[in-house]
Amino acid sequence: MAAIITKRGRSTFSTLLLLSILALACLRHVESSDPTLDENQKSTTKPKVKRGLEAVNDPEVGSALDPHPDPNDENYEGMIYLGMHDTEGHRVGFHVENGIKYIFGTSFDETHKEIEEHDLLIHHHGPDTLHDLPHTERGKTREQVLHSRRHTELNPDGPKPFGHVEIHPLDGGVTPPKVVHFDPVFLDEVLVTNKKYGKFVRATYYKTEAEQFGWSFVLSSFMQNVEKLEEHDTDPEAEHWVAVDGAYWREPEGPGSSYKYRENHPVVHVSHRDAAEYCLWLGKRIPGEWEWEGAARAGHYGPKNRTLFAWGEESELDVATKHANLWGEGEFPWENKAEDGWRGTSPIKTYPPNGYGFYDMTGNVWEWMRGGKHKSRIVRGGSYVDTLDGSFNHAATLGARSTLHGTTTTGNVGFRCAKAPSRRTEYHFKYHDEEEHGELAIEDQFGKKHTLPQKNWEDQFVVYEDEDEDEFNEGMDTKMKKRKVILPRSRRSNEL
Repeated sequence: MAAIITKRGRSTFSTLLLLSILALACLRHVESSDPTLDENQKSTTKPKVKRGLEAVNDPEVGSALDPHPDPNDENYEGMIYLGMHDTEGHRVGFHVENGIKYIFGTSFDETHKEIEEHDLLIHHHGPDTLHDLPHTERGKTREQVLHSRRHTELNPDGPKPFGHVEIHPLDGGVTPPKVVHFDPVFLDEVLVTNKKYGKFVRATYYKTEAEQFGWSFVLSSFMQNVEKLEEHDTDPEAEHWVAVDGAYWREPEGPGSSYKYRENHPVVHVSHRDAAEYCLWLGKRIPGEWEWEGAARAGHYGPKNRTLFAWGEESELDVATKHANLWGEGEFPWENKAEDGWRGTSPIKTYPPNGYGFYDMTGNVWEWMRGGKHKSRIVRGGSYVDTLDGSFNHAATLGARSTLHGTTTTGNVGFRCAKAPSRRTEYHFKYHDEEEHGELAIEDQFGKKHTLPQKNWEDQFVVYEDEDEDEFNEGMDTKMKKRKVILPRSRRSNEL
């Protein structure tokens, strides 16, 4: 009898427990669906902490990245876009790799033929390029490449300084050739002329370094008073370049000369800083030498179509005179037969452009490049004093390269400008402790600060984090405001 009562009691208890659970579930359903209930009577849940892509894509917090701009919508007068194009000729967007990869370096070194085509297809670039191990050394495994790097034989002449490169004796180009990559860029189709530089000087009252120093280098055969040559100082590394007092861009050969009939010639007697200031005035910059050579080679990037000169492989003088302003057969510096029609600089667009539409990528004047050291700035392209074969001065190939002190001003060095395409705006989020720094204020278009959000103000929001996320935050108010701040772009080119 007792056993029967016990079984009945257990059955009744189980039934009551089940009914209680069902009633509780119904009550919670009513509370969550009834909008008339007080908010304080609802069950509270801890906010979820969102991180990574989930936080970036949260519309309440705000995206850290704007959409990529379409490079096809961006154009600048007198500039040409360098970057990857699709089969229909449209510019490839920044959502994929859209830079240019090619074989960079001297044109005389035949080792570039050992670089096979598929090596150019390896997307190998970025800040850790030198630490990665791509299969660019033919016939070697990654382990063998790593072993050779770790156990390189010591140079008996001692370590090389930072930025040191081996150069070819004829054109001064980097040797051995190597595969490089640069991001898309806009580059001026022509050199900066005297007329354009004059507008800059008149608008800013800029004074070039040649004017500040009071002298500049002039080719000895171009001097106004050649009979007084012995009284002038010369460049110790280039004895035919004479320091002439009063020479600068307006008076290229010194007092008594003028640029007036050479307004469409490239400006000369400008230092690296003078060139950089002009580009900055226009919202541009000096190009890097990877970018410059990529423009000069005009698509001849692989080992099979790489050429020696801008016009091809022809090394005859009568062919070169139709494409570039160089020194002819006369003895340098006194005998210039002007086979190309010019003894010194020539006007822009005198010669035909290369395959991409750039003018004077070989000859006329050297061009300042971005990078290098102040005592060893890079110049590219050759000038009117260079020859085809390098019998004197440099061989005017596509790999022609030299270095000058950053303050050097001379009659055969000019420049052109570059500009990076627009990129999407990136943001990051900063905490703002109002107890320590005061109430978060915003600034309107008139420079006045307000403590209350204004219309269309989207950069101020509040993110509540989980109070139990960190055990050290117990008992503290972790509700802090965040500010959405534009992340400044410090990288304008992947060369530096």
